[in-house]
Amino acid sequence: MQTDDLIRALAGDIAPVSRSVVERRVLLGIMSGSVITMGWIAFILGFRPDLGQAMHGFSFWMKWAYTGSLGLCAVMATLHLSRPEAGRAEWLWLLVIPIGLLAAVSVGELVRTPPHDWLSLWLGQSWKRCAIYVLLSALPIFVGLLWAFRKLAPTLLRLAGASAGLASGACAATLYGLHCPEASATFVLTWYSLGIGLAALLGACVGPRFMRW
Repeated sequence: MQTDDLIRALAGDIAPVSRSVVERRVLLGIMSGSVITMGWIAFILGFRPDLGQAMHGFSFWMKWAYTGSLGLCAVMATLHLSRPEAGRAEWLWLLVIPIGLLAAVSVGELVRTPPHDWLSLWLGQSWKRCAIYVLLSALPIFVGLLWAFRKLAPTLLRLAGASAGLASGACAATLYGLHCPEASATFVLTWYSLGIGLAALLGACVGPRFMRW
């Protein structure tokens, strides 16, 4: 039997796979984890009491634009890295755009603020717990992505894990903004980014173990 004939015989009874199966599985993992994260924020941490009013202000949408754009880039990179032919971290380089824009807002904020108030602008009222809460909020989403990857075929396991952790952290930080009252771009750039970075580091550490196939 010729090799081509053998391949056709083996593949003859296999049903075709939808082109969007990877996207659907990753999205399902993110959404499933996000439901748990939202429950944690709603029932354990609590929504900020002025949420309705805050949603009419610049700082709320500044945070969401920052974390949401990080999440979008990270999810696109995660989708790319979930495939065996992935050769590099496409989409991740776009992270410099939201980081750079928020850094510019932060610099403008510091210029308008007297130097003796810079420390309070940087630390806010919740710097000690912000990054940890973002990391904890990211865990259910990260577990959902690990579940998604069990049926996928990544080859760059550490990079795929870091990308999945980054996506989890950014999505979690977006939801965490419903609880966090901090309004400073300098605070968000520092402590939100730290929490997202910790989630990416966690993903890089555990990715090779749980994404192996």
